[in-house]
Amino acid sequence: MSTRRGSLVIVSAPSGTGKTTLVERLVETVPDMVMSRSYTSRPVRSGETDGVDYIFMSKNHFRLMVLNDEFLEHAEVYGNHYGVPKQQVKDAMAAGLDVIIKADVQGAQTIRALAPEAVAIFLAPTEMSELEDRLTARLTETPDALALRLQTASREMEESQNFDYVVYNPDGRLDEAVVAIERLVHLEKERVPPRRVAL
Repeated sequence: MSTRRGSLVIVSAPSGTGKTTLVERLVETVPDMVMSRSYTSRPVRSGETDGVDYIFMSKNHFRLMVLNDEFLEHAEVYGNHYGVPKQQVKDAMAAGLDVIIKADVQGAQTIRALAPEAVAIFLAPTEMSELEDRLTARLTETPDALALRLQTASREMEESQNFDYVVYNPDGRLDEAVVAIERLVHLEKERVPPRRVAL
């Protein structure tokens, strides 16, 4: 087993900024980095794999885990529950792996309250108009839903000042954002004294 304790990295971003794609690329390219797999009570969707996309469970099982304080953070979204498991993160870090967690702004704040030395990175579009173009191109939103997402994104952008770093993710330049975050993680590893995360 590695004697090095891994880092905890939180990546948060407004919807449509490319957070999921970026995190998946980071896990593919950065040695010793893994993504925390969230638990959810919602049904498996077509094309999803249990243990890869999410760890699926019943609502009763999820509620029991909440009662046992087994999540770093959890939330209910449209009647379904989502949570980041503590033990999974602790085990990976103890093995010397850097754990990256995707979280919304509120979830990031909750995790940092428990692990204040976690590295919090906010992924941002270069312009709000760019984010609007991305969300519009999805063709999955009604005009009202699109307007709500943009309002939420604007509020989330205001919270970026509460993160350790802000990384921009311009259209067509994903590799640059990946390299930027990889460098920040390396910088944090070299920090003296090192950050300590006590979960």
